[in-house]
Order: sequence, then structure tokens, then C-alpha cells
Amino acid sequence: MLVRVLGSAAGGGFPQWNCNCPNCDGLRRGSIRATARTQSSIAVSANGVDWLLVNASPDVLTQLRAAPALQPARAIRDSGIAAVLLMDAQIDHVTGLLMLRERSTPLPLMATPEVLSDLSDGLPLTRVLSHYCGVAPLPLALDAPQAVPGLPGVTVLALPLPSKPPPYSPFRERPRRGDNIGLLLANPQTGRRLFYAPGLGEVSDAVLATMRGCDVVLVDGTFWTEDEMIRMGLSRKAAAEMGHLPQSGAGGMIAQLDRLPSGVRKVLIHINNTNPILRDDAPERAELTAHGIEVAFDGMEIAF
Repeated sequence: MLVRVLGSAAGGGFPQWNCNCPNCDGLRRGSIRATARTQSSIAVSANGVDWLLVNASPDVLTQLRAAPALQPARAIRDSGIAAVLLMDAQIDHVTGLLMLRERSTPLPLMATPEVLSDLSDGLPLTRVLSHYCGVAPLPLALDAPQAVPGLPGVTVLALPLPSKPPPYSPFRERPRRGDNIGLLLANPQTGRRLFYAPGLGEVSDAVLATMRGCDVVLVDGTFWTEDEMIRMGLSRKAAAEMGHLPQSGAGGMIAQLDRLPSGVRKVLIHINNTNPILRDDAPERAELTAHGIEVAFDGMEIAF
């Protein structure tokens, strides 16, 4: 089974269009060693032809152009995308659905009932798409393995993660179980497993147990420090308030990943434009390397 990282940055991408933090400004000027990244999304395939798109970012068209395998060209109009699965209803994970409107058949859309409700009410993308290709909603059950239609050999298991729904949601201040998930993927041929969670605000005992049983974990790499955005004058919110666990500090992501067995491959994704780990030669990147932690990049492929 293969996972291709289509986008590895957090919302806004890297560089972010209106940001002049040291990272974004440095990348534009060519004064730092770093690589541009689009907003986070992955694609999963068991046969290299049919793919599950996990999150549809605003950058989806750019991402698809950079991934020829997702265009098998079997007909005058074609796509390797057999279905889309949404981890949450955040704008940077769902607005790319609008770019897939030229399909000739309804788009199979896997998401929890909570996410589907936000996309029919607070941000009515499914209603908008009904005037184009339409969607075929496939409610995603929690804590139960579920086959993906049109993708033989691909089974997913959605695990609820604590998080608030998006600001536009009617349930913003009344979070529901199912607003945000982690995704467990298993290869039925090898038994190997991968856990994907780009929005991970805390590592509970249940999440830790899941990660310990995996061969690969691809998890939240948004911020380096809890007060990163506050220190830079870019936000009044700390990482935890935004639903993310920073890498550094007591109980941070580095400390949590250090608790995993030595054979688990550890990769960070959904990296904010302010995070110093985006710089190839940053001491923070070297610290990750010392702990056996990789930083995802657009086009990265992970076989498991």
C-alpha cells in the first residue's frame, strides 16, 4: 500500500500569501534553505491506479498536476480519485472539493455525520456541488473498520480526536465526537499499519496505544512551541487553543513520539509557515533528526 503526501503544510501553505515571517520572507528572497509546500493532504492506493484522496485542500489542482499517478488517462476525462475522505470540516481541508466539480458522476465523500452536517449547513459545499457533479455521501463510522467503495484492498478505521469544529460551524462552542478524527490504515497483505492525524491536540492513552501498534505514524507538526504565533505577533492563540500539540516542551510531540517502539517510522505533517523545522539547516530540524523524526514534504511517498 502506498501513501503519497500531496501537501505537507498547514493552512495557508508555505510561503503563506500574506505572511512576512522570517520563514516566508526568507523563502521568497532565497536567503534560507527551505522548500515551498502546499496545504496538507495525502492520497492512498493499494494498486497504484485507484486512489483515496484524504482531505481536499485549496491547492488540490496544483497537487494533482504534480502527481501523474493520480491521472491514469483511461478515458477522455478521467481521474484516479475513486473517493475523498475528510478528517474534519476545516476550510483548508474541504474547499478543494469545489475544484473537483467537473466529474461526470457524484463524488463519493467519506466523512463523519458531524462533518457532513457542517458541509451542508455552516459551509454548504455539498449543496453547491449538487449543481455540478454532486456528492455521494458515505457516512464514516467511528471505531469500526470500513471498506472504501471503488478501492479494493483499502480499509479505514476512524478514531475520534478531541477538537473544536471550524469557526463557521453552528457547533463551534459545542464540540461533538466526530468533529475531528485520526485515521488508521492497514495493509491486508502485510499487516503493516499507518496512523494519520494532521490535527492532534493531545496524545491520549488510546491514541498512544494505536500509534505504538503502527509501523508508520504521520502526525501533527504544526508548531514548534506552544506560544509560537503569539511571540511573532501573528495570533493571540496558543497552539493548544488551535488544537495542535507543539513539538518542543514537556509532553510535546517529540516527547510523545519518543515513547513509541524503535521500529516505528515517525513523520510530521501539517507544518505551519512559522515553524523553524521548515529550514533544512535549522537546529530544530537537527533535534528532530536526533530523535528519529522526519519532516514530510510534498511528493513524499511512504510504502507500508
